[in-house]
Amino acid sequence: MRKATRVVASLFGIFAGFGGPEHGYFEILQGNVSPESLMIASMGPPCDPETVWNLCEPAMTVVPSFLITGILATVIGVVTMIWSAGFIQRKHGGLVLMLLSVVLLLVGGGLFPPVIGFVAGAVATRINVPVTRQPGRVLSFLARLWPWPLVAFLVWAFGQFLVGYFFNELLMQSGFLSPLLIIGLLVLSIFTGHAHDLEDRGPVAVG
Repeated sequence: MRKATRVVASLFGIFAGFGGPEHGYFEILQGNVSPESLMIASMGPPCDPETVWNLCEPAMTVVPSFLITGILATVIGVVTMIWSAGFIQRKHGGLVLMLLSVVLLLVGGGLFPPVIGFVAGAVATRINVPVTRQPGRVLSFLARLWPWPLVAFLVWAFGQFLVGYFFNELLMQSGFLSPLLIIGLLVLSIFTGHAHDLEDRGPVAVG
């Protein structure tokens, strides 16, 4: 088993699942009313997407009720977290996580979290693939960075809410800096985890 790859897939999956109850809570508060379109703001009035850094937590839903959308987002999010924490290493664990992420996207679990969950599912399909080669110079360097990109991803992914609470204008003026930072750390976490598994491979398989 590729241990670092499993950690990456599991933590990204848990983070994705957390988007379900996070968005679902605010959707439930809006009550049993129909969204005006497929795209919604999880946070209802008085939240104004033009004045807050998180755009009132945008999401999408195919369910014609904020209340039911919120309930489904919460349930699917919790299932996603449980699956990511305990079952991601199973034979079809990655594919199940990818499917859960698609469902989460369609029932109001946010936009970014389900995408991250889908990526985590793709990463999880490599957990049990045997390591058959040695890392090159670049991968050896990346292996030495493990696990700090993943730590930085989690710190910022959750810490941005605290930063946004106190420095809303700063995050609004930074534009795409926060999403780009999350994407960059996401990719770097995947590569450093992969590189660490190559360094920690033990005897290399033959054939």
